[in-house]
Amino acid sequence: MAKVIMSIQNGVKTSSSHISIFILKVVSAFIVAVTVSLIFQEMIGFGTFSFVLISITVLLGLVKMMSRWGLALVLVFDLICILIALLLRMYVLIAPGA
Repeated sequence: MAKVIMSIQNGVKTSSSHISIFILKVVSAFIVAVTVSLIFQEMIGFGTFSFVLISITVLLGLVKMMSRWGLALVLVFDLICILIALLLRMYVLIAPGA
């Protein structure tokens, strides 16, 4: 009986770990997808339908790309995205008239 309970506990622990990593991947991909869609919307000036279409396409592409990644690689990807966002923010603040 103890082996069955240990097996169930290990299964729940593994499942919750995989689910939390998947949710982190989806949230990271969603933030990047919305950012890319907003950039394209400002550059090209398309409507809401194209915004949603590009958001979903980028989101699914990033989730597919991150499907084999573990927690460490997702966190490194997030760090790189944060650094790129800070670089873009610095560019916008330095060159407001360009």
